This record gives sequence, C-alpha cells and structure tokens, in this order.
Amino acid sequence: MKVENARTRAVVGAFICVVLATTAFCQQQMTSFERKRAQATLHDIDSDVRKHYYDPKFHGLDWDGKVRETEQKIDKADSVSQALLDIAALLDSLNDSHTLLIPPPPRLGHDYGWQAQLIGERCYVIRVRPGSDAEAKGLKPGDEILGINGYAPTRKTFEKISYFFDKLRPQSSLRLALRDATGEERTVNIAAKIIERHAVLEDHFASGLDIRAKIRNMDRARASAPRVVEMGDELMILKFPHFFSTESAIDSLIGNARKHKALILDLRGNLGGETSTLEFLVAGVFDKEIKIADRLSRDEHKAMVTRKRGRGFDGKLLVLVDSLSSSASELFARVIQIEKRGVVLGDHSAGMVMEAQIYGYGFGVGFGSPYGASITEADLIMADGKSLEGVGVTPDEVVLPTAADLEAGRDPALARAAEIAGVKLSPESAGKLFPYEWPPD
Repeated sequence: MKVENARTRAVVGAFICVVLATTAFCQQQMTSFERKRAQATLHDIDSDVRKHYYDPKFHGLDWDGKVRETEQKIDKADSVSQALLDIAALLDSLNDSHTLLIPPPPRLGHDYGWQAQLIGERCYVIRVRPGSDAEAKGLKPGDEILGINGYAPTRKTFEKISYFFDKLRPQSSLRLALRDATGEERTVNIAAKIIERHAVLEDHFASGLDIRAKIRNMDRARASAPRVVEMGDELMILKFPHFFSTESAIDSLIGNARKHKALILDLRGNLGGETSTLEFLVAGVFDKEIKIADRLSRDEHKAMVTRKRGRGFDGKLLVLVDSLSSSASELFARVIQIEKRGVVLGDHSAGMVMEAQIYGYGFGVGFGSPYGASITEADLIMADGKSLEGVGVTPDEVVLPTAADLEAGRDPALARAAEIAGVKLSPESAGKLFPYEWPPD
C-alpha cells in the first residue's frame, strides 16, 4: 500500500509539468532580464519556505536538490510561462495542500460557465450558468466528466486540474469528455467568457484566510453569508458556506438554533477560513472546553482549545460534508465525530487540512502585479492522534446524489439529515431550500 501511495503521489506531483508540456497557450520568448527575474522569484519563495515551512526536513525530500533542478530548468526555459510553471511544480513537490504559488488576479477573468465536483469517486457537472456557451452546448447537471483537456478528474488529480486551469493557466476553452445519465458519451469544446476586471490586491494577499477559499473560490466565499431555514421548533438548517464570521455573528446563529430541537449544519462546499471562527462555532455546540487539535509547527506544539462560553446549542446535531468541504469544515466535522456529539452525513471530505501563511512579494517575472506563495506553517493533529491531511473525514453515513438527482435538483443528503432529526423533507423540497446564485461577471 505504501508503495502504491508513493507512486500515486509522484504521478500527481508531476501533473503541473505534464500539463505545461501539452496545453496550448501563448508563450512569449524570455529575455535575459526576465530570466534573471525568474531566478529572483524562485529564490524569494525558496527563502521563505526554508524559514517557515513547518517540517524543516521537508518530509525527507531533497529540497536543495529540487531547488537546484528548478534553477537549471529556468536557465533552459524558453518562455516566462515555462519558468513560472517550474516554480509552481517545485512547491507542488512537497505534496502539501496548502503550499503553492499564488499568481496575482489576472486582468482578464475566465468564466467557464460550469462547475464540477467529485461525488464519491466520480466527477459530475453540478451546475451550468444560464446564457453561457456551456448551456448552449447542452452541458447539464448530472453529466459525468471523464476528461478535462485529456486529463481524468479523480480524487488525486481534480484539485490540481482546477488550480491549473482556473488560476495558473486559464484557457479560452476547455475540451470535456462527458457521459450523460443514459450512458451516452460525447466530447464537447466549451468556450470561456473572457471578462476584463480590476484586481483587488489587498483582498488577494490578506493574511489569515484559508488558502483554498482564497485561490479557488474567494469571490463566492466572501460574498455569500450563512443562510437559515427554520421548520417550526423541530429543526433549524444552517447553510454555513465559509469560516469568515465574527464571534457576535456566531453567537446570534447559536442563539437562534437553541430555539429548535435539532440543528443541521450544512458544511458542503465550505472551503474553510479562520481558526477563530472555527473555535467560536465548536464552542457553540458544546457545554465544555474542547480541544480541536494540536498545532505542530516548526518551533512549538500547541493545543487549539475552545474557551467555555455561554449556553450553547444542546439539541440533536447533524453535520453535512462533501468532497469540497476543506480545512476548518473538516476539523469541525471530525471533532463532532470524536466527541460523539452528532452525526456526520454526506460524502468523504477533501483531506486538505493544514495551517498556512500567505507571503506576498514584489513584481515577479511575468507578473503585472505582485505575486505570492502560501506556505504551510503547521500540521493539525486531532485528539485521536491523526492528521486529516490527505485523509479527510469519512461520514458516519454516506449519502450521495445520483446523476439523476443532480439533473433534477434533488438533495438526498439534506433530506436524510432531516429524517434523522424527525422532520419530513423530500429530496425535491430539500434541493430548493438554498438556491445557488451565480456571482456577477
């Protein structure tokens, strides 16, 4: 098993380099000045990794050798794009979900008009933007994605595929290999909508925010607010999209939950956020101090413990997670399991649970604005002595939507949670409780 895992990681770690060699995009010949700036970019990031990465031994990786190898690749690179991908691949070699290159917000935005998600071990389209080329080409929720520009999306590769095509190298179009609910397969090219926009750099480099919420989905995460549906005094359903809430906001939500016998906390699609919000929320569903995890950094071993606060919610608790649930949302769900406080339902979570700091730099090679790097500064070890990084949370009860459910807009996981809470809610009705709103262009 260990040999197989190591081999899988090696394949995944090489993904960025492989895509670089086979993806068509405009490459501009490097000048000697740009090559020097590329080397300076590498050395800036290397310096901070050496100072701050939580494991000074780099998991046994020959970091010195990897840096020298990257220097040599930059010396031979025939384009700025090639050099930047070499730097991204260096960080990727640490096989760490929170250590990666952060390109600046591009002047041109790419909206592909569709969103996909891993459900179980398969990748499905979950929504299509009205009026998009994707809609015009017949793409619909429930279509299974077999390939994206020739690369199969799996639990090991999907995050890297998304990072590459969303942030590192957005494309004017993507080629999707699809299978619909009837089993018919087809290949379709979906054009992206190109949008000129002005980047907000202070948001891009603000410290303390979860890296994946920032890099992959920041606009949606910051714009959305927690939403509540109440079903009499029997049940409150709280859609909690991110961990960017204040203590007073959490107190208000918990106060509302106390009026009900049961609470469904929906953390599906929640990419994480601030540890302070996590601590507030955990404290709100326990009547005692709880150790969330041990924080293992380069210099210290420190427990992350909630402080006892006022009266919390003491009713029945159900937590929903899916393959997008990351970081703080995974920590919360696992604490609920370890403490036997409630029931976790849905899909296996992302397994992206580290604590990172974002380091911003000046104007690097190929960048028209400052670039940055996210560097993991601590691993988080749960009370059972295990890390969730690369492992994730396995629900107490796995409830997955089918392709037909996705196409029809049904939500069987939420309906099942309501059933456990003693409330009748059909999958059809559950699917309409929290309608998705596409962010503006």
